[in-house]
Amino acid sequence: MKKNFVEELRWRGMLAQIMPGTEELLQRETVTAYLGTDPTADSLHIGHLCGIMMLRHLQRCGHKPVILVGGATGMIGDPSGKSQERNLLDDKALRHNQECIKRQVAKFLDFEAEGSTRAEMVNNYDWMKDFTFLDFAREVGKHITVNYMMAKESVQQRLNGTARDGLSFTEFTYQLLQGYDFLHLYRTMGVKLQLGGNDQWGNMTTGTELIRRTLGSDVETFALTCPLITKADGKKFGKTESGNIWLDPVRTSPYRFYQFWLNVSDEEAEKYIKIFTSLDRPTIEALVAEHAADPGRRTLQRRLGEEVTAMVHGREALEAAIEASGILFGKATRESLAKLDEQTLLDVFSGVPQFDIDRSQLGQPAVELFTQAAAVFPSKGEMRKLVQGGGVSLNKEKLADFQRPVTAEDLIAGRYLLVQKGKKNYFLLTVR
Repeated sequence: MKKNFVEELRWRGMLAQIMPGTEELLQRETVTAYLGTDPTADSLHIGHLCGIMMLRHLQRCGHKPVILVGGATGMIGDPSGKSQERNLLDDKALRHNQECIKRQVAKFLDFEAEGSTRAEMVNNYDWMKDFTFLDFAREVGKHITVNYMMAKESVQQRLNGTARDGLSFTEFTYQLLQGYDFLHLYRTMGVKLQLGGNDQWGNMTTGTELIRRTLGSDVETFALTCPLITKADGKKFGKTESGNIWLDPVRTSPYRFYQFWLNVSDEEAEKYIKIFTSLDRPTIEALVAEHAADPGRRTLQRRLGEEVTAMVHGREALEAAIEASGILFGKATRESLAKLDEQTLLDVFSGVPQFDIDRSQLGQPAVELFTQAAAVFPSKGEMRKLVQGGGVSLNKEKLADFQRPVTAEDLIAGRYLLVQKGKKNYFLLTVR
């Protein structure tokens, strides 16, 4: 008996809709299943992670995962859950995005596994690029009626919703294109199951219907969706005031990525640790109990942050993120400060008061620089008093002499000075 994939999703809160017969199929044989993602950016963000984790669990339950990168459908845009049509990307941009996505997905799926469970990545542009409109109309369009397509919730929402421009023909045909992907993958790879987010249910069932009408009613294919993940307040998951939380460390530093998970609520942490980690049920239940006994220790948030950050960015990046997280409140040193890359430094101190000073002002005594060039202290007298009391640090080292010159040798990453007043008041100076 294979490990039950559907039950695995069910206890994790990752199961929304499922076609009858899906669970029995998965228990009966090794199933090849696919999930599609559109390469509209050169990185996935954490909103994509639920689907990727579905594929990860599928492979671990003894089945074959296929991830489809929509090079063709990405040129059109999917109306599901959108209020307006996407910008269309050119082929060069799409190819670049696909390669970046493949590198990220390889951290979750085993593309080197031996036997029938080896993960594969496909690109629907490869089979759509030479498919003429006449071929498409004859081979696909004749099997699905307009009435059937119009009844889809994603289409109805765009036609009856707030979109000013309605629904373009390009977008209207999207469900046929996605349906044809399923048909093609069934024919060429034996794919019998499509996975996706719950907003894709209409497109996915169009695929199963197209296969049935094209190949005969005795051919069975299936669809299974995960719920759309939201935050505790009902808002879209993964969005922050500064935008998406990306998997690419250039777009979102590992420190900020780690902090996102560390700062979720208790309710969210209990939900997310089931969805976004591979920890087993007994481990998670023990963590939930430990957290409930002492919520102040934030056991769930810490373990969640560690697991997801290590999976996405690696153990070394996680350790650096944890060390960076201790700089604001821990006993950090100048050495630990110097180890931070520039983006992480800016992320760590993004909420502290910041000043710009001209490079020509270096060489002045600290008391002049931090009162005149940058108003860290309201007066020289207050700064002298705090320095004498041991209450001022420069780059995490106690400032023993308020007259000591601040030079280029003091700069972190060649352009920053960190002044600390008391235990919690930080000021970041950028030397231009």
